[in-house]
Amino acid sequence: MDTRERLVRSTQELLWERGYVGTSPKAILERAGVGQGSMYHHFAGKSDLALAAIRRSAEELRAAAEECLSGPGTAYDRVAAYLLRERRVLRGCPIGRMTQDRDVAESPELRQPLDEMFDWLRARLAEVLADGRRRGELAADLDPVATAATVAAVVQGGYVLARAADDTAPFDAAVQGALALLAARATPGGATTPSPPTSG
Repeated sequence: MDTRERLVRSTQELLWERGYVGTSPKAILERAGVGQGSMYHHFAGKSDLALAAIRRSAEELRAAAEECLSGPGTAYDRVAAYLLRERRVLRGCPIGRMTQDRDVAESPELRQPLDEMFDWLRARLAEVLADGRRRGELAADLDPVATAATVAAVVQGGYVLARAADDTAPFDAAVQGALALLAARATPGGATTPSPPTSG
């Protein structure tokens, strides 16, 4: 990796571990193994570097979600694939983690990639669910927008509950509950039995 890439990657990791306030320029430089001059050669300062790192994390999460949501099977299968994909649950969501940081929440610039990521996720989930309803896989009266918001909230809320308990069980239970509710709205043949979650 070149110097800029090492700085972005190191900042991604530190933001996930410590949040924005807890991520100092010194810690970034130490993690990246570069000198102070290198940081200011590529970025105007901590905020500029953090923005690049948050954008990268959002892009990676979006790609991982899209891989599941554009996969094979029914709408239920694709949403299940998203809910059951492998995650480092006890570390929390790298994007959701940022929403809990006051400095990020109060900065329109730093918050923008978070808002865009969650807006995209809800819209993409709603698109998959609407497609399933249109193809007769899900009940005709299912609300794709409200259901998409529920799915997104289950994941983010599951992270919080798991971290509070220091146990992945609350996350897994939330996911299974969401899948059971969605399966109840599926038409015959529109849902399959999902595999157990692979959280850790």
